[in-house]
Amino acid sequence: MSLAATDLADRTAALQAQGIHSVLATFTDLNGGVKGKLVPLDLLPQAVTEGAGFSGPSITGTGLPRMGPRSEYMGRVLPQTLRPWPFMAGVAHAVCDGFAGGQPLDTCPRQVLKTQVERLRQRGWTLWVGIEPEFFLLRRTEAGWAVADAQDTLAKPSYDLRAMGRNFACLDRMRQTLQDLGFELQQIDHEDANGQYEVNYRFDDALAAADRYQLFKLAAGEVAREHGMVFSTMPKPLAHAPGSGLHFHLSLTDHQGHALMADPAGALGLSELGHRFAAGLLHHADGLAALCAPTVNSYRRLAASRSASGTTWSPVWKAIGDNNRTCLVRTVAGRLEWRLPDPACNVYAAIAGTLAAGLDGIDRALPPVAPTPDDLYERHAAGAALPGQLPRDLHAALDALEADGGLRETIGVDFCRQFLEVKRDEWAAYAREVSAWELQRYADAP
Repeated sequence: MSLAATDLADRTAALQAQGIHSVLATFTDLNGGVKGKLVPLDLLPQAVTEGAGFSGPSITGTGLPRMGPRSEYMGRVLPQTLRPWPFMAGVAHAVCDGFAGGQPLDTCPRQVLKTQVERLRQRGWTLWVGIEPEFFLLRRTEAGWAVADAQDTLAKPSYDLRAMGRNFACLDRMRQTLQDLGFELQQIDHEDANGQYEVNYRFDDALAAADRYQLFKLAAGEVAREHGMVFSTMPKPLAHAPGSGLHFHLSLTDHQGHALMADPAGALGLSELGHRFAAGLLHHADGLAALCAPTVNSYRRLAASRSASGTTWSPVWKAIGDNNRTCLVRTVAGRLEWRLPDPACNVYAAIAGTLAAGLDGIDRALPPVAPTPDDLYERHAAGAALPGQLPRDLHAALDALEADGGLRETIGVDFCRQFLEVKRDEWAAYAREVSAWELQRYADAP
């Protein structure tokens, strides 16, 4: 028996000893949704080597046909991701890679990220990503959607301990569950909108960070449901308040662990390579907006508007600044905080696009972007000159991605083709709708 087979047998035996009888084999579709099926534990070896089978055309964004050998989406279980799933007795959760016809599926978001990570590996580099999930706890009522905590009404609710106290049972269950799943938690706090929270946990390499965020979404959603709430990754459910971001803290190391982006003596604490990576992000920002802010609602967040708390924290302008949260790229402690992504994104695609853009900046030796020392919201209010603005809506972002041929080719032409097709359909569906605002404003207009 090979070492890999021995390891799998040991993992299976350990799971059986814990009372596990089934594996929840999960994958991520183009929209960032986690999907999957239950597989008996005794079929785990087959699920690892061949994959758990799914109807390819039934999964959003695969582009697979309705017949033939490539009509089956095969999710190959990654044994190292197996862990007991606390919400289903006797079940272990696992992450899958997508295959079709025996080959890695180039429209599988995880495979898209793996391709970019392999480009780094060939250089002897590792991308480390710290993800900061912000989310809302909502409740569906007869009148529509509302913040789950009806008493959470402060105009400036950041770090509100009373709200955290009222919702402590849910938040503490979330803490316990995440720690049981292997998360190294750093903090939980109430954010700047009513019903909005943030959970911070330790960074990881790019692929593991993406896997962990998907696991976070699944677990947080289940915990919220147990407490009669809805865990929402909608970027901006409240018109009067800030929206949710999914900030990426980015750093590169070589195979010896040396930091490649940081230079304490350099401008903004960055090395030349760090500046070039940041320049690549800003150069491709319009196209990246489609991947990092991929919904109609995303552009409610990415708007230069005030909120009840005083600001939206939204990175509207394509700029870089030292610990400047009004910029798209914030530098802090020798790393880059990429503030464009929101929690509705497909995290694999968003990191893959971010990495592709940063490497392009390095390979083309793009010059450093002059830092912005000002509060860009104050400049906006004063009518002063501003850096370029991100796309104003999803339609413009999709056009920008389509126009950025180099970025699409690097990320993957087939994946981007499917992404653009799905998202253009989404925009078209939105454009056909008549909103309550339109009816109120125009229905009885003279």
